[in-house]
Amino acid sequence: MSNTTKLALEASLKRLLLHKRIDKITIQDLTADCGISRMSFYYHFKDIYDLVEWVCVEDGKRALQDKKTYDTWQEGMLQVFEAVMENKPFILNVYSAVSKDKIESYLNKLTYQLIADVVEEKCAGIELADDDKTFIAEFYKYGFVGIMLDWIARGMKDDYKQIVEKMSTTLHGTIANSIRNFEEVKKK
Repeated sequence: MSNTTKLALEASLKRLLLHKRIDKITIQDLTADCGISRMSFYYHFKDIYDLVEWVCVEDGKRALQDKKTYDTWQEGMLQVFEAVMENKPFILNVYSAVSKDKIESYLNKLTYQLIADVVEEKCAGIELADDDKTFIAEFYKYGFVGIMLDWIARGMKDDYKQIVEKMSTTLHGTIANSIRNFEEVKKK
């Protein structure tokens, strides 16, 4: 039941965002649209922006599914871009009404685990400190998030498939190389 309510609120929010800016939508609008009480809303979320964050992260998780390995990360990133495109009115509305820091935070949560899983996979059989793995994942996360934020800021007009292809070309072998570099520094 709990997830059903959250999904109903997500659908309601996306419907309302087609006609209103996020900063003009109220809890009353959401609860009336999906036929629940205000108390039910507050049981799940502290405010509308908490709901927005949950929607962004959940959409991203659905898009990524099992695409968190070195061989599938490109497909995972392509699916994230596709999910963002499918929700273009939602994303652009949120981007224009919410601070860039908030959007960046949503995207960081979404992409960090993808990259951390790839780093962990590439570290198999290599003894590398957790803080070094975290640093590598964080470094690449900021690149992904920056590229996506720029794409959103430009109105999502650029071909995202080309963007992902360029990311793939740029990153080919670099995560493994970063791990080797950290391993060599450790040996010195």
